[in-house]
Amino acid sequence: MKIIILGAGLMGQAIAYDLCKYSKFEDITIIDRDKNKKISAENFLKKLEVNYDILDINDKENVRKYFDNNDVAISAIPYNYNYMLSKIAVETNTHFLDLGGNNSIVSRQKTLSKEAEKNGVTIIPDCGLAPGMTSVIVRDLVETIGKAEYVKIRVGGLPVDPKPPFNYQIVFSPNGLINEYVEDAIVLDNGKIIQKKSMTEIEEINFPEPFGKMEAFVTSGGCSTLPYTYRDKIDYLDYKTVRYPGHCKEFKPLLNLKTREKLIEYLQKKLPSNEKDVVLVKIISKSKNNKPDVKLEYTIIDYYDEKANITSMMRTTAYPTSIIAQMIEQNIVTKRGVYCPEEIISPSIFFTELEKRKIIINKEFK
Repeated sequence: MKIIILGAGLMGQAIAYDLCKYSKFEDITIIDRDKNKKISAENFLKKLEVNYDILDINDKENVRKYFDNNDVAISAIPYNYNYMLSKIAVETNTHFLDLGGNNSIVSRQKTLSKEAEKNGVTIIPDCGLAPGMTSVIVRDLVETIGKAEYVKIRVGGLPVDPKPPFNYQIVFSPNGLINEYVEDAIVLDNGKIIQKKSMTEIEEINFPEPFGKMEAFVTSGGCSTLPYTYRDKIDYLDYKTVRYPGHCKEFKPLLNLKTREKLIEYLQKKLPSNEKDVVLVKIISKSKNNKPDVKLEYTIIDYYDEKANITSMMRTTAYPTSIIAQMIEQNIVTKRGVYCPEEIISPSIFFTELEKRKIIINKEFK
């Protein structure tokens, strides 16, 4: 089988790295319109067998030709292209995965499910960290405890050495970050899907030292389809982003002072990028079916890979996507149509593959 990765940025590079290390794809290609990103990818992956091409993703006819020549395509570019790319994937009989990040786009992709099934195509949005890895964890949670009174998903990608005032660094697209902070979040509350303003409801959350007390606040996108998938299984489900204390208070005023374009420019100038990082994940739940009450908690603390020079955000976003692509390659995933990870990915197989990459999920009853 042949696979193409759209986007030669950090996530695209890490996906290609993992595919080269673990998959049996006979041909791996990365395309990007930016020659500098292509050069960066070539330098990072110089000892690996990867092909490179320059292509503007807006050139639909040429995109279609690349899809025609590949069995699987992965989007590691901004989410606003994912519906268009999903349509091309259905038309060219190409399996398609993306990193997600926007509820409205995923809803549009879902409308293609019948046509995708008819054409023998599997499309899986939201394959990254959150949604993505966290979606599969929630599936495992429901399979383990049955009905849940609540599920609280808490995720943050953070610098190991935080620098004030924001105590944050750029670990993925600034545009994606702003989207999380600006758009309304969706929450499942006793069978109803409700909206909440992002960067609200700040809470304290504890992680093992050296982190200790952190803050978490409502952000958009992390729940994705989980509230719809588990409306009958979970009473309350929400998603919050984890940051060092004080981040929300310092950052929030910027959203009112600058346009999105100006803010992206400002963040790229003011924030460090791709220094040593850590990803913190905590998913907390309480079962409805057990007496006495059973609480189940999942924790991940994943650090920058110094040997491979790969950030934790790259590891926890790109590797899950690569693993899911390999599940299609190996005929582990055979269902056709449009499905999000919690609907189609086996947690046990997925967790085993993560463990091979030293991404460890600690599952503990409280």
